[in-house]
Amino acid sequence: MDPTTSAHAAALWAGLHIVLLLVLSVLVTRQRRKHRVEIGDGGVPALQQAIRAFGNATEYVPAALAGLGLLALVGAPPLLIHPIGLILFAGRVAHAVGLSRSTGASLPRAGGVLATWISLVAIAAALLFYAIP
Repeated sequence: MDPTTSAHAAALWAGLHIVLLLVLSVLVTRQRRKHRVEIGDGGVPALQQAIRAFGNATEYVPAALAGLGLLALVGAPPLLIHPIGLILFAGRVAHAVGLSRSTGASLPRAGGVLATWISLVAIAAALLFYAIP
């Protein structure tokens, strides 16, 4: 197997997650401008939701992307990296959509959290597997 194939797989998911972070960042900026809030959330629920959607993604995505990158470095096959990247991405998008629509519990939020945790467990298990010579 060509080692760059794994790197290309990780690069795809890193790129898509970075685009997601940029979209969530733009949504925060739009709410700030709309409600004329320069710092904090100004007590505006829509801005609070946008900030949390972005913040939640920034809490989970970097570690997951680092894990995917390390999996590529140790030569994990793309057929392992792609499903994990897809589950993570779908989970992050679902969570952001769910949080953008409601601050309460919702199916997209719960599904997004579950998908994120599943992908993190899969990354951790795969890294531990590849760490053992």
